[in-house]
Amino acid sequence: MSGEDFGNCSCGRARVRDKLHPQFAVCPVCKPPSVRFNPDEDDIFQVLGLLFGDSMENPSAGIRNDATVRIDMPHAESVYRTRPTKGRRTKQDVDYVKAAIRRALEEDAPMTVRQVFYRLVSAGVIGKTENEYKSTVCRLLGEMRLSGEIPFGWIADNTRWMRKPRTFSSLQSALKRTAEAYRRALWDNQDAYVEVWLEKDALAGVLVEETDKWDVPLMVTRGYPSLSYLYSAAETIQSVGKPTYLYYFGDHDPSGLDIPRTVEARIREFAPRVDLHFQRVAVMPKQIAEMNLPTRPTKKTDSRAKGFIGGSVEVDAIMPRVLRTIAHNCIVQHIDENAYTVTREAEKSEREALTHISNLMRDAA
Repeated sequence: MSGEDFGNCSCGRARVRDKLHPQFAVCPVCKPPSVRFNPDEDDIFQVLGLLFGDSMENPSAGIRNDATVRIDMPHAESVYRTRPTKGRRTKQDVDYVKAAIRRALEEDAPMTVRQVFYRLVSAGVIGKTENEYKSTVCRLLGEMRLSGEIPFGWIADNTRWMRKPRTFSSLQSALKRTAEAYRRALWDNQDAYVEVWLEKDALAGVLVEETDKWDVPLMVTRGYPSLSYLYSAAETIQSVGKPTYLYYFGDHDPSGLDIPRTVEARIREFAPRVDLHFQRVAVMPKQIAEMNLPTRPTKKTDSRAKGFIGGSVEVDAIMPRVLRTIAHNCIVQHIDENAYTVTREAEKSEREALTHISNLMRDAA
């Protein structure tokens, strides 16, 4: 295999065949080809060399033209990837990582920083190390937001908030804001009551898009919840007086498996008369296998690690849109469509009335 048979693609990430085999002249990184070729041993090594470099040369020679097969390469980026490097990345490598970040966020924003990290790990763009998380993902996300390459709103951070009472400049502005935000309680005329429980506060911004839409409480435990938090939640559930369905999202690790057990046990203890249905919906072993979720070493310092089999998987590893879909499916199965329609019609009428009152006060001012 001679060097003059290859040319460098303008993307700088691969060399392309431009003489002996023009069917390979399309760069597998810029535009993944679907091609036909004669599968002799030398050609196979040439393809591998195209993707991975000259180190894949075939020491033997010989051409055989007795068969034709089709090779489809729909995801060349998953074959030719930026590998973790011991030294500093080149500008081209950094641009490649930034492009992968932008693609992920365009598909699934808002995402947490941790979710972006897992997406890049799953795509083979970066290594699964804390150094890549902090020095690559956190750093580049900061730079990209500050430079305007991506909107700040694409990254969810629900761990910090401002505490301030809601105030208004006038009664009219208060009525206007009330009219804009007014919503009827959706579950008042439903036969069930639903809550979504989440282990990690950082992911609240991801799930709240779905829970807000359906007027469902999003209960964030931030690890093990306090007794006071669980008692207050149980009081609310008991006051509703309906069959209650709690859906839990948490890590697949020793503590992540134990937290929902604690939550369910305490809710049942504090609200013994409630018809309670508790279900863990993520992360599940089946999801780990079907989604090929990346694992991390189980913390040896976790007192519950004894007897835990396999690697740990964070709920952040599941794509945001998948998490929202799981939450959506959990919620809507309990919605009575007729009752829902009545609620929305009443809400629309009452919002119009509030808007009319607000406009009257504005005109009188």
